[in-house]
Amino acid sequence: MSENALEITGLKKTYASSKRSPAKEALTGVDLCVPRGSIFGLLGPNGAGKSTIINILAGLVTKSAGSVKIWGFDQDENPRQSRAAIGIMPQEPNLDPFFTPRGSLDVQAGLYGVPKSQRRTEELLELTGLTDKAEAYARSLSGGMRRRLLLGKALVHSPQILVLDEPTAGVDIDLRNQLWAHVRRLNDEGMTIILTTHYLEEAEAMCDQIAIINHGSVIANDTTSNLLGQLDSKTLVITPDGDATLPDLPAGIDLTRRDDGTLAFTYKTSHTRADAVLDLLRGAGVLIKDIRTEDPHLEDVFLNLTRD
Repeated sequence: MSENALEITGLKKTYASSKRSPAKEALTGVDLCVPRGSIFGLLGPNGAGKSTIINILAGLVTKSAGSVKIWGFDQDENPRQSRAAIGIMPQEPNLDPFFTPRGSLDVQAGLYGVPKSQRRTEELLELTGLTDKAEAYARSLSGGMRRRLLLGKALVHSPQILVLDEPTAGVDIDLRNQLWAHVRRLNDEGMTIILTTHYLEEAEAMCDQIAIINHGSVIANDTTSNLLGQLDSKTLVITPDGDATLPDLPAGIDLTRRDDGTLAFTYKTSHTRADAVLDLLRGAGVLIKDIRTEDPHLEDVFLNLTRD
């Protein structure tokens, strides 16, 4: 068996033209491997091709070219096995309003052919915190409860891979923390997680490896730490003691005055040392009350790579 949970090679998708729009090449030849047991981030701006990839994995969109192997099963040669190996939590709730959570989980398990004796309905209700709402109609559930039910539905057939498409979009902080606690537990038990999100700090905290896609192709694919290391920059944040008259700064050092009164000096570490910034301030008679440094964030890497 391959060490990869997912292997995508030369994946292309062109949507046919219509009266309203011309033909669109959504994927231009994506190559992507997701290691088993990892939490893998798939990031990109709107329209980059993320949803097309997920819909192809789910069997909702037919690819134009390329190959997809899910848990070692070729999607074309072994469609049932590949489909059974993956569970997808969609971005938009697709719940029948007249089903209860227990009913929704049972029906979903039946669609995957899970025998009644092997269904995990009660376990999944407990996992998602819906035991006390098991008999309530889905239309009466809050938005957060519906998202948790979507997670449960994605897990009814015990997939090896779980795809989370914007799982925390529009939810409050408490629910976000609950969802990530569930996800970490599943990952600790060996499940591979593929995550798309627009909350880049979330991806930075959760993901072992990240691929960034733009205009239908992968423009970066590396460990999170390596991606963060690509930016040759650092920020020195100074809290001055009293009013500060700042000296003229040499090229390569940028200053941002923040609303809290701190001064943020950003510079390239390959050309400037932190003590050079401090020497400039001391030479100008600036008294320093506090000092700290900030490393680049994933947002900086993302913007740097996707900027047209």
